[in-house]
Amino acid sequence: MPNVGTLPDFGNFCIKRDSQNWKICVDEYDRYKGTGELMPFAKGVSAKSLEFDEKGNCVETDYSRIMKIVKDSGFKGYVGIEYEGDKLSEKEGILKTKALLERMQKEL
Repeated sequence: MPNVGTLPDFGNFCIKRDSQNWKICVDEYDRYKGTGELMPFAKGVSAKSLEFDEKGNCVETDYSRIMKIVKDSGFKGYVGIEYEGDKLSEKEGILKTKALLERMQKEL
């Protein structure tokens, strides 16, 4: 059906979580490979971030690499933003992720 698709989420490739602490992923599918596999069917993309380094880059995901996968797929839809870290407020985390995406847009 044309209205059915995927929503690749940069941070949701955990296959198995720790039995004592669900926040810990003990087996993760490669997020870059998974995003590439889902992009042909994507109706949207979810840019998730948890932590940032001093340069404003996401620590857990190489946004340059993953956004190149998104761009190379021909995707022209929406990119949603999720911040699930605990070092910034939700608003600050979303704004940092937005700034990172805008920087990637200029670089790519």
